[in-house]
Amino acid sequence: MKAYEVGAMDGLSSWRQVERASPAPGLGQVLIRVKAVSLNYRDILIVNRQYGFSDPSPDLIPVSDGAGEVIGIGEGVTRWKLGDRVAGIFSQSWFGGAQVVDAWDTTLGGAVDGMLAEYVVLHENGLVRIPDHLTFAQAATLPVAAVTAWNALYGLKPLQPGQTVLTLGTGGVSIFAIQLARAAGARVIATSSSSAKLEKAKALGAHDVINYRETPEWHEEVRRLTAGRGVDHVIEIGGAGTIPKSIASTHAGGVVSLIGVLAQGEPLDPLSILGTSTVVRGIMVGSREMFEAMNAAISQHTIEPVIDQHFAFDQAKEALAALAKGEHVGKIVIDIA
Repeated sequence: MKAYEVGAMDGLSSWRQVERASPAPGLGQVLIRVKAVSLNYRDILIVNRQYGFSDPSPDLIPVSDGAGEVIGIGEGVTRWKLGDRVAGIFSQSWFGGAQVVDAWDTTLGGAVDGMLAEYVVLHENGLVRIPDHLTFAQAATLPVAAVTAWNALYGLKPLQPGQTVLTLGTGGVSIFAIQLARAAGARVIATSSSSAKLEKAKALGAHDVINYRETPEWHEEVRRLTAGRGVDHVIEIGGAGTIPKSIASTHAGGVVSLIGVLAQGEPLDPLSILGTSTVVRGIMVGSREMFEAMNAAISQHTIEPVIDQHFAFDQAKEALAALAKGEHVGKIVIDIA
């Protein structure tokens, strides 16, 4: 079979396409013909050795997010049958409840082989059924970005109708947060440096938009738009460079979900948290239980993921380079089948 390996991890061109023997399912495992995968900023951090965790071996198969069809069943499998449409969960050991101790040790495309191959074998417990109305390409966008957004909105203080959500940027997590929040009857305020991207955010359900280049003190505009109250949830993807303003945008007891570290900035003043009783919460994607609950909501509301670009399997490195440019809205997909 054809597959990719992370290679030397010396930049965006380090992925290498290789031929491997097709895997066979063992006890409790299923064989999946991968139909599509989607990329995350994590994939860039890994090849640039900036991920913050130990570097994987050069022969590791990259990419955490993928969907496909079950074509082989190992001994003892009870959860799946041939022909089932499935997606892998990000952490193969986190099925439900609080984050498990070894969650980071079983992450696809980082700690263990990922999905950028024609065939993969996963344990039957590390899969979810994908919504019937989604294509494989659409379903491949869900495992990290969508589940992260769901965890941010429902993992600690569940989002309520009429509450307000602030999203930063228009990458995969933020776009899913807009769609999920709008489906829940919440108000969404979206930010971006691009007016064109903000128009797309409005088309997807954002009620208000802020161009943070035109409005550097965007937290003040958030306060104005909420009549001084602040928002209930912030999808925080910037990190040190944006989190002070995210906290300043949040009402007392609101939740800032820290997801990304894209922007540089000064160390956070803890008094800003004490002064607002804001909850600042780190998000490590989510569990299989969260994935399944989110899929039920996606099915109920017939939500369709936003795919900015498709690439062929042989164009995987070009897809990674496109992700690095940051010009996309939503997700970038590599079609494999």
